Amino acid sequence: MLLRGGTVLDVDGERRADLRIGRDGRVAAVAPALDADADEAVIECAGRLLVPGGVDVHTHLHLPVGDLQVSDDFLTGTVAAAIGGTTTIVDYVTAYRGEDPMDALATWRRWAEPACVDYGLHMTFTERVPERAIAACVEAGITSFKLYMAYPDLLQVDDDVIAEVMALTRKHGAFVTLHCENGGAIEALRRAALAEGRTGVMEHARTRPAEMEAEAVRRAAALAERAETSVYVVHLSSAPALAEVRRARARGVDVIAETCPQYLYLDTARLADPDGASYVCTPPLRDPWHVEELWNGIATGAVQTVATDHCPFTVADRRAGVRDRAGGFADFTEIPGGLPGIETRMGLIWEGVVAGRITRTDWVRLCAEAPARTFGLWPAKGNLRLGADADVVVWDPERDQSLDASALHMAVDHSPYHGMTVTGWPQLVFARGDLVARDGRYVGEPARGRYVSRSAPKRSTPERST
Repeated sequence: MLLRGGTVLDVDGERRADLRIGRDGRVAAVAPALDADADEAVIECAGRLLVPGGVDVHTHLHLPVGDLQVSDDFLTGTVAAAIGGTTTIVDYVTAYRGEDPMDALATWRRWAEPACVDYGLHMTFTERVPERAIAACVEAGITSFKLYMAYPDLLQVDDDVIAEVMALTRKHGAFVTLHCENGGAIEALRRAALAEGRTGVMEHARTRPAEMEAEAVRRAAALAERAETSVYVVHLSSAPALAEVRRARARGVDVIAETCPQYLYLDTARLADPDGASYVCTPPLRDPWHVEELWNGIATGAVQTVATDHCPFTVADRRAGVRDRAGGFADFTEIPGGLPGIETRMGLIWEGVVAGRITRTDWVRLCAEAPARTFGLWPAKGNLRLGADADVVVWDPERDQSLDASALHMAVDHSPYHGMTVTGWPQLVFARGDLVARDGRYVGEPARGRYVSRSAPKRSTPERST
């Protein structure tokens, strides 16, 4: 197949060129004025951008949360991802306390069988593990390991475990991703709020202040510095936390920061809405001034990737709470946290291009190139070089797309971006050379996604000056 007359945009820059997809599902040629072969289908792409398929390295599909389960499984979630221009995801496996990580991995591999785009997996540890568990995961193609500095009753590990896992992952060519919040201090704030009768939705944000995120980022950087390794901070949400990332990187610590679209577009005012429970996520939404700081961070390279932390719930499940109460959640601590976003990420970050906040190359770097490099998916993913997987998005920069739930394909009846329209959306999406989405519809085969065994991650690039 020949994609002709478009503008190619990837790690090698922006240029007018044609792109050939080979029979093996890889990029076979990128050059101006390619001649079509006799048996080759030709798609005219004038006025369109040809960009690498998006790589979303933070998703939660099929995930149990208390007595509930997120509303997207690996089928519905990856269909929505493809329609929105994302052709590879990396989902989080959780090995709960007392569970063999290999058993958890087997469960996620079974859940992921219906996936329609390629997928990798991270492993989450919730307690100290032997070195052989890390080695077994690396052998299985998992080279990133998540630890929590929050949720002490279920997920949090102490700093000695973080230090130990950092050392072991470094030894085995992997690294740690961290949920950075001071779990102990936050639990004290939550208990105090409940004791004082402050039970409303807004207390979710008030009891998880930005200072508690910043403190944890500072501690994470110190632990990584001591271990002489990289650390990846997931879902960075606040200006103080970003300041700690910048301080650590200035002294040479390889702190890699990820943020999410919800922290770039939404703020705490949403929690005061009648449907405020549908905006609960962790870390929480922040006051508007944090939004401006985060946009600056992604424009200057202090934030390297944008992922989604896709973790959707229906309105009814939100109201029922994690204990699935018939009368609804008793207080803010029972609201399941997480927002949908697997379909809307590429469009929302492109909106930053439209608004002049970031460049086109920033957009590709944040949504495809840097995630692929960081998590060992490069060079097959995140670029359009010869031999790379032909994960190609034909992007229509003029197409208007509503972000109302009724106009999207995620298995959720509420959109955090209800009433918003973005300008720029995929016209065609190819995954390993297969056409999987056309004009907002999934047209690919079911269960066509493959598990991607990941290699050692690449170090991040330095921050650029303003």
